[in-house]
Amino acid sequence: MKFTIVILGPPYTDQAAETAFRFAQAVLEKKHHIYRLFFYHDGVHNASSLLSLPQDEIQPSQRWRQLIDQYQLEAVVCIASALRRGVLNETEAKRFAKPGNNLMPGFELSGLGDLIDAAQHSDRLITFGPSS
Repeated sequence: MKFTIVILGPPYTDQAAETAFRFAQAVLEKKHHIYRLFFYHDGVHNASSLLSLPQDEIQPSQRWRQLIDQYQLEAVVCIASALRRGVLNETEAKRFAKPGNNLMPGFELSGLGDLIDAAQHSDRLITFGPSS
């Protein structure tokens, strides 16, 4: 089965991102395929290299990057959501004259077209968002 996983929750205020990560691990361990990870809304914070949590806590950005590298996953960060939340790659940092970039390697900025494409090419699109 082919999955697309949409992560809406930030890595530090609720369990959405952690649950998405564990779901992704389980999917891959069961030999299913992840077509794309899509980080949207506050979920873009999972792709920030500047996220600095205490050393004794889970390091979400690093864990996502390890999973992405290990399984050669495509990890897309919604560009509109990312720009609004200060998550920039080198190109966008230059375009907006910002002093630096913070998009973690292994993640790429793109638009909602990639989410639509993923929905069309996946058997299941699963969304993990913050609880209301």
